[in-house]
Amino acid sequence: MTFPLLRSLGNLVDDTLNQTVIFGYDRIGYHLRKPLWNPEEVNSNMKGKVCLITGANSGLGKATALHLAKLGAEVHLVCRNEQLGKKAQEEIQSVTDNSKIHLHLVDMSVQQQVEQFASRFKAEQLKLDVLVNNAGLLINQRETNEIGIEMSFAVNVLGYFLLTNLLLPLLQQSAPSRIINVSSGGMYTTGLNVTDAQFEKRKYDGVQAYAEHKRAEVIFTEIWAKQLQDSGVTVNAMHPGWADTKGVQRSLPTFRKMTQAILRDAAQGADTIIWLATNPNLTQKDSGKFWFDRKARTTYRSKKTKNTPSEIQQYWESCCELTNHLEWKSYLSSP
Repeated sequence: MTFPLLRSLGNLVDDTLNQTVIFGYDRIGYHLRKPLWNPEEVNSNMKGKVCLITGANSGLGKATALHLAKLGAEVHLVCRNEQLGKKAQEEIQSVTDNSKIHLHLVDMSVQQQVEQFASRFKAEQLKLDVLVNNAGLLINQRETNEIGIEMSFAVNVLGYFLLTNLLLPLLQQSAPSRIINVSSGGMYTTGLNVTDAQFEKRKYDGVQAYAEHKRAEVIFTEIWAKQLQDSGVTVNAMHPGWADTKGVQRSLPTFRKMTQAILRDAAQGADTIIWLATNPNLTQKDSGKFWFDRKARTTYRSKKTKNTPSEIQQYWESCCELTNHLEWKSYLSSP
């Protein structure tokens, strides 16, 4: 059978799996797609590269950090919990024999900590080749941070927004460089709720909030990609499929119980993150896309989930105001 025919059949299988969701997002889909991938699209040598990963003490973040460390990269772990962060750091150093694994303690829900960390990092580091925004929070009851912002919104939306914008100068200085935003397939179910982003008027629904936040991350990706189109910095979002992470175990116990036998492990869920971070063939033309299992996917499956340009502008400007960075309003270009 010729290669073009194999590729056509592979694409048909992939598209079918993607539409079924159940057999596309789980480990079955991963194993069916894996034979179609080109192993040369994952760079085997990341020596000299500096990578920063948020939420790196477990799950997708830890799996990403471990793989990049194996490839020789200098890896910076951004973690909230000191004990778990140190454990992850020591484990990665031991497994990879890579001494360039650094731990930074940052609570992504606390804006002051994010600001201080970004300032220190830019002062201490000469470059940043890869930023992986992975830290996420799904909670079942509404909580607020120290300045009254809903907790999951503070981490999933403002944390991404603040850290990325603060590190943009270093990423541009380091170009070619890459930003990878870890989203979720759950974002397909919703658009942005511009009038009640923090569930101040609605009954709190943690799963719905998480989906809205993951939609925001994809929209941020598109905005940053347009802003940075001539800079040498690529910005992409991805989703990992159904992965058995501590977040799923803690916040979605019923879902996990029903699907545990077919959930991906963390390394399988992190595969596309690593591919986006290391693929030597990715260029500026690939920036601004939403990826799953090494393939760019549609960002909308229903017109009902699309926001208007004015709604997106309102949401972006609200994030500028909530982070006290009104100068970033100028970053927004019309979607």
